[in-house]
Amino acid sequence: MSHLSIDTVVTPPEWAMLERLLIDAQVEAIAEFQTKYFDSRGYLLCIPRWGGNDGPDDAAENMLNWTVLYALGADRDVLDRYRVCWEGHLQQYTEAKTVEVEMARDGMYYKEFPVMFDWYHHGEWLSSFILEGLADPGDRIYNERLRRFAGLYMNEDPQAKNYDPEHKIIRSLFNGSRGPLLRKATALDWAGDPVEIEGRFRPGHGEGTFAQMLDHFKDYNDVVGDHPLNLGATTLGFNAYALTGESKYRDWMLEYTDAWVERTKANNDLIPSNIGLDGTIGGEADGKWYGGCYGWGFSVINPANGEWSHRPACLSRTHYSFANALLMTGDFSYLELWRKTIDIINSNAKEIDGQTQYPRGYGDDGWYEYKPEPFSTGAFETYYWSQDPADRERAGSNPWQNYLDGKDDSYAVKALHCDLSRLQTKRAMLANDLSTPDCRMSDDMNRINPATTDALIRLMLGGLPTGRDGYPLHCRVRYFAPDRQRSGLPEDVAALVTSMDADSTTIELVNLNQVTARQVIVQGGAYGEHQITSASTGGETASIDDRFFSVDLAPASGCEIKIGMKRYANSPTLAFPWS
Repeated sequence: MSHLSIDTVVTPPEWAMLERLLIDAQVEAIAEFQTKYFDSRGYLLCIPRWGGNDGPDDAAENMLNWTVLYALGADRDVLDRYRVCWEGHLQQYTEAKTVEVEMARDGMYYKEFPVMFDWYHHGEWLSSFILEGLADPGDRIYNERLRRFAGLYMNEDPQAKNYDPEHKIIRSLFNGSRGPLLRKATALDWAGDPVEIEGRFRPGHGEGTFAQMLDHFKDYNDVVGDHPLNLGATTLGFNAYALTGESKYRDWMLEYTDAWVERTKANNDLIPSNIGLDGTIGGEADGKWYGGCYGWGFSVINPANGEWSHRPACLSRTHYSFANALLMTGDFSYLELWRKTIDIINSNAKEIDGQTQYPRGYGDDGWYEYKPEPFSTGAFETYYWSQDPADRERAGSNPWQNYLDGKDDSYAVKALHCDLSRLQTKRAMLANDLSTPDCRMSDDMNRINPATTDALIRLMLGGLPTGRDGYPLHCRVRYFAPDRQRSGLPEDVAALVTSMDADSTTIELVNLNQVTARQVIVQGGAYGEHQITSASTGGETASIDDRFFSVDLAPASGCEIKIGMKRYANSPTLAFPWS
């Protein structure tokens, strides 16, 4: 492994001190949060329920960002607490059973996976688990669990025939460890068992009664057949491949993704929101390519306010699925599908009241739900992946990109101050929460969860915040502490990505410890997908030609390093550099 030695003494920058403060403060805050809202077994102190309004996925979201925070460099205590809570909630929701909802009467989890639900919610449930591989890929239980989860979509489990290899479809929007739901879904399937609401609970969608909860989901019926949200399952294939290197996971993931690419081409470059059990576009939606629950034309009345609510979730996260294939193969053509989606939607703009407006949905009467702003879901991410100037034009203005372009030197400090302020607000919310467990829904605490990583991912890694979408980490660089044999920055070390282009990434590294040297390994990408070609600092350039290199930081030292790289040149792996 190539080494750089840095001994230039620097005055500790404000951003570096704020970064370490934000990381360390969250460790203490997570301990407070866990102590208040989980018991010693890791069971969440709430009423466990099934459903899309308040269900197991929301319970798991109370651990959102914990694993990636550890992978950034937080204390081991964060990972240990996550594992207690993750294991506890798996047991809790395996024991939790519905009375009236058919699919979960024997347990909401089976084989440690939701019995049957949609990938909008599966993705949210899996968000922390997917990123656990960045923290400790050698964990045996994690390895076994990830293989089992991926196998649910590769027909390795005889009880979970979710995938049809002949037509290359996942057979229903509702799928999981007990297989696909091959009938129309009911409002009860989505809302869960009857529950007292008024004066006791505060449902996240604003309903005041259980009857309103049922009304919220009364039109969520057409789930049979494949749906773009199911592409979220490719994250399991991606992660299993990155963990094991076994080609079967890669092969399945690309087979399923490529089938969606072909369907989209056959549908005039618009991704269909329903594929029939026979493989035909719109086959379970009366031939309508835009049909089905969460489809292009899915608009319903919100019973909480009586207004129309447009929910084409087929457009909300799907771009990340094609980026899974880019991460796996380095083939940038996987981005073309989403470029065309954005362009086609916006090409159907029209003048309304003297203003150009752009559609969001497509139904029986054509394009609808016009808004003044162009459709831009996934536009910035597409530019991030491609670094193509044409994609930058679609993406529009972005404060983080402005900073990377050298237009706002204060961005890093402002972003870190903002997240520190957000953390203080959450700690105050935690202290002022007087609720009792029997009056809590599982998602009540989501807003209080103190793990706040968006700014850290952007600034430290040059990455896209992982959020709650259930996809891998996309970033330019990642760090390891070789002396402690762990992922993340060594203690006292801070890192800042200051600029990026298609072929290089510039970072600053600072050792805040005034007496002790630190060593940090810098890797290209979260999964070693970027090949590092060179590292330039202090007027000298070292040839690298590897996934990573090492930097020795003398006490109180710092440097700027311009890293040359070939992006997406390597197969992804979760292996640590010394493995």
